[in-house]
Amino acid sequence: MGRGRQRGGGTRPARRGPAGLRLFVALDPPAHVRHELAGWVREQRGALPGVRPVPEEHLHVTLAFLGERPPSEVDPIAAAVVAAATTGAAADLGVGAPLWLPPRRPRVLTVEVHDDRGDLRALQADVASALDAAVGWREDRAFRPHLTLGRLRPEAGRQRSAPAATPALRFDGEAVTLYRSLLEPTGARYVAVERVLLG
Repeated sequence: MGRGRQRGGGTRPARRGPAGLRLFVALDPPAHVRHELAGWVREQRGALPGVRPVPEEHLHVTLAFLGERPPSEVDPIAAAVVAAATTGAAADLGVGAPLWLPPRRPRVLTVEVHDDRGDLRALQADVASALDAAVGWREDRAFRPHLTLGRLRPEAGRQRSAPAATPALRFDGEAVTLYRSLLEPTGARYVAVERVLLG
């Protein structure tokens, strides 16, 4: 399979606050999958009035959430992501059932991602191993592949309504991306730092 590498444009932002940059690594689904799922969320608004949809362009499968990292670690982290993703794959994935997370105190509406061939889990393990070797990052919870589609507004309480069935979608992962998350008054904004195309 061919691979392509895309570097975020412009100069790297200056350190924001004493704790550094908020980073995560994600698998990006194809645009048509994002579009279908964003449309499904809009259709659920009547049944789920307390849910704030995630912007369509932000839909992703988190492979590693690194939290706040010093700027000096960005280049080693980016190199680790490239090394892990260049030889990886995430094919024949499926959109599963709606899922409230975390189960006991739900804050987000997600959909499961089915990984029957195990490609996605292998890719996530490779990314985690590369990050451990590069900057000593280690995952503190079991990998549960999902796409976050909406977040509960604080005033919504513990909503657990069962949404309608999700679209029957199968897809291959489009890219693995290292993102920087910028917290703004209107919500989080994601900026790609490094992107490796798959397939």
